[in-house]
Amino acid sequence: MEANSRWVALTAVAPVAWGTNYYVTHEFLPTDSPLYGAALRALPAGLVLLALARRRPRGVWWGRSAVLGLLNVSVFFVLVYAASQLLPTSVASTVMAVSPLTMMLIAWSLLAERPGTAHLVGAATGLAGVGLMLFTGTEGVSVPGVLASAGAMLVSAFGHILTKRWNAGGAVLASTAWQLTAGALFLLPVAAAVEGPPPALSASALLAFGYVSVVATALAFTMWFAGLRRLPAGTVGLIGLLNPVTGVLLGTVVAGEALTVRQLCGLGLVLTGVALGRPGRARPSPRPAPVACDAP
Repeated sequence: MEANSRWVALTAVAPVAWGTNYYVTHEFLPTDSPLYGAALRALPAGLVLLALARRRPRGVWWGRSAVLGLLNVSVFFVLVYAASQLLPTSVASTVMAVSPLTMMLIAWSLLAERPGTAHLVGAATGLAGVGLMLFTGTEGVSVPGVLASAGAMLVSAFGHILTKRWNAGGAVLASTAWQLTAGALFLLPVAAAVEGPPPALSASALLAFGYVSVVATALAFTMWFAGLRRLPAGTVGLIGLLNPVTGVLLGTVVAGEALTVRQLCGLGLVLTGVALGRPGRARPSPRPAPVACDAP
């Protein structure tokens, strides 16, 4: 149980880092170049992890890296950007908060990980908490924005569970590097064709890209996929609810926004939902046979 608790803490690094990513992107990065923004976020992260892993794909992993790169990086990053531009943050975050339930259902189908009652109750509790914290019901809602946010949620949930299935027994660092690099390489020619030359970046934008790429992408995705390998998908999905919590707390600390009673109640519900999904609440099925990555 202690080992599981450590992996819960390490996995939590990912949604917390992703929560800070919204603020950094909004404040410091160019808003009119989403394709280049996604590519410049993914490519340095992939290259850093490649240098650390010192492995290249072999056999089926060439195709798997391409599929995971498209799902988890290329499509996901662009859809998240579109949703953040078209929707109020509250609505986008509430739609993405359905991800734990989606991950549980996909894991049940692909991995035979049947969600426990506590996981389902935790997901419903966490979703209610996110809605209480963020959804105001006073702002207009863009249908294309909702579709983009829902698409990002579905693509990432499927891509993450597929990563868990394919990477059983494999090298997490190497497979994360491959899919980040592949996703960026898919994005670069599309960005050049659609957006033209890369945008000029100020010193603050370069520093922001460094943070987004190294911390909110390379480190965060490595911790997330490592947690997916060792913990039930339902537990990892509920840990992801820390993403909107981080956004609210960051707004309080950085922007000086005061937490309302409603937000505090919502925060309590989210943390309760995460606690309900802690390891030991549900029994994952036996892992598939290991699929070896490139040996050193």
